Amino acid sequence: MRSLKDARKTCEKYHPGLIRALKKLSLADRESADSQVVEIYRRHGGPGLLVPQEYAGPQASAADAVKVQRAVGSLSPSLAVASVMHHFTVAMLFSLAASADRLTPEQLKLMSAIATDGLLLASGWAEGRTDQNILLPTVVAEKSDDGYIVNGSKKPCSLSASMDVLTASVAITDDGGRPSLALLLIPAGSPGISTKPFWTNPVLGAAQSHEVTLTNVKVPTELVISSTPEDLHRLDDLQTAGFTWFELLTTAAYIGTASALVEMVLHNDRGTPASRAALGVRLEAAVNLVDGTAKAIDDGLSGDESVAAVLTARYATQDLLASLMDDTVEMLGGLAFMRSFDISYLSSAVRALAFHPPSRVSVAEQLAEYYEGHPLRLT
Repeated sequence: MRSLKDARKTCEKYHPGLIRALKKLSLADRESADSQVVEIYRRHGGPGLLVPQEYAGPQASAADAVKVQRAVGSLSPSLAVASVMHHFTVAMLFSLAASADRLTPEQLKLMSAIATDGLLLASGWAEGRTDQNILLPTVVAEKSDDGYIVNGSKKPCSLSASMDVLTASVAITDDGGRPSLALLLIPAGSPGISTKPFWTNPVLGAAQSHEVTLTNVKVPTELVISSTPEDLHRLDDLQTAGFTWFELLTTAAYIGTASALVEMVLHNDRGTPASRAALGVRLEAAVNLVDGTAKAIDDGLSGDESVAAVLTARYATQDLLASLMDDTVEMLGGLAFMRSFDISYLSSAVRALAFHPPSRVSVAEQLAEYYEGHPLRLT
């Protein structure tokens, strides 16, 4: 499979040795609740993928990032899905930092350590219900003398057991009463942060998607990145970019998981040449949808156009993968299904793409209006 070979070659470029390290474990071990895949990912430079070069990262393009996600998704769906939340948060963090009034030494130190020390960022934005806006904060922050007091919870929160920093966006007002957006960088070891089990399904269990609760957590001013109130329109651009990264990388991750199953069919010569070709056509259509969208974003596609493009790619891919899984599992055969954990696990994992927000129903009308010339709304 050329697309999967290409994806793994790109992954090796950014994370040398990662694929080999993951392959040393069985799929069951990679995906178990006590899996070590997140730490393996950390050791092989995974957290730094989207970090800008000035912060010691490789600053992967969108085109390369989706290939890396496909490669990871083909070996560990849990790791691919969990890492999306880190990467989407990193993209927003550095975008917001670029327009912030100033960066404190503490902020610079933390941001520089993402690539060099493998810091993992968990997200305090909303995610988990298909009808929910992923960019809405799930915590509230109250101003204090030396920063903010934060309360709230996030469930599910991927990387809950491995996170070094929990990030959360909050709306704040400056001394003049003007609104702006702030990003809170909350060390995972801060007093008042607790974690309890939430995800009980073994599918995607290694993503560490449990509940993180914040109770009167103090965030000092030096760990708050504030935007410029005069540039409110750029906040819309920032959120659009974050949404785009989330949808793009999530979709790529599940294509990777589907690719692993199609690879089994091809390696075992299941079905007829025509039926195998039919699988390949649908899979490559999904790959090209996402790769093409990523390239367009690298070439400058932004705003409503980028949102419409990633949503179109995501829902078209979702449909392609659903039918692809039905035919792939059938071609692999009943005996293989009975004897193989991998087949039932991977086919179940692919279905989870449908549960990521936004729901098809919530955006269908907006997309229809967009194609008729109206603006999109990220709600």
